[in-house]
Amino acid sequence: MNTATNQASRWLFPGRRAGRPARPDHLSARLGEIGVPVAAARGAAIRQQLLELPAPVVADALGYHDKTTSRLLRESGGTWSRYAAGDHLRSPSGWAPHRVTDG
Repeated sequence: MNTATNQASRWLFPGRRAGRPARPDHLSARLGEIGVPVAAARGAAIRQQLLELPAPVVADALGYHDKTTSRLLRESGGTWSRYAAGDHLRSPSGWAPHRVTDG
């Protein structure tokens, strides 16, 4: 990060003002100037995420509606057909671990 005004910045894309990230519209314009097709790249990135993660997870992380990510998943040929949302770290109520006995 030798181009940043603050090389110790915690931002991946530091802005011109110290301690502030680059604005999305500014970053998009800069990418367009160097020939990166921003809309196509964004769509490709979302579709790639959907091939690696369940659609509800991507929807929640990116602020999309779950119907949108489900549609994009189908269009991408993804295979995530089922996903049980919720806290998977907690045991179901009434569940007790099986005790192993030496015998």
